[in-house]
Amino acid sequence: MSDQLPMFPLSTVVFPGMSVPLHVFEDRYRMLVRHLLEEDDPAQRVFGTVAIREGYEVGEHGAQSVYRVGCLLQLTEVDRRDDGTFDIVAVARERLMLEEMQRGAEFPHGVVAVLPEPEVEVPGEVLDKARATFTAFRVAMTELQGDPFSGTLPRDPDYLAWTLSALTPLPMAERQSLLEASDATERLELVTRLLTEELRAINVIPSLPATQVARTAWSPN
Repeated sequence: MSDQLPMFPLSTVVFPGMSVPLHVFEDRYRMLVRHLLEEDDPAQRVFGTVAIREGYEVGEHGAQSVYRVGCLLQLTEVDRRDDGTFDIVAVARERLMLEEMQRGAEFPHGVVAVLPEPEVEVPGEVLDKARATFTAFRVAMTELQGDPFSGTLPRDPDYLAWTLSALTPLPMAERQSLLEASDATERLELVTRLLTEELRAINVIPSLPATQVARTAWSPN
């Protein structure tokens, strides 16, 4: 079933479970936040996001081209500043498929459908290999810039797949491919392969990969 949601395209790929801090200063997105705050039930303060393929988050033309698979975001924290801007935090929930983007008079809307996550039995060897590969990557990154992840990895296969996807330093297109993977097994196999390629690159040229790992916040909500 399709529904209409306020949309806030971003220049990054968001994964379910991620906590997303945003400074909201452009008029249309300030109106979006005010619209969400009119909802009495905090659980209903929901909007959508997709990653911007080409273009910009802000400005006269805004996003020029966006990916079609994104996430639902629930507004969880709001700090209204004296200049009328907002500092907000949103938590990513289910994936969505953007069927149509509608600019709207005040802020963008999208016709979206929620993408249910298939329940699959992830083979034990896939889980073990993903954990081991990330541990090796974590050790290598710690030697370069400090530990990129605090805490322990989730035991649940779905949460594990999303956690590793969020923490893996990759170009946007490859992060998007992780978001679009059909299920946890495919996602874990893909992230393991991509982490292995990162490890090989680090061993050949021991320098920091192009990553936003240090700025990624994970919340298993």
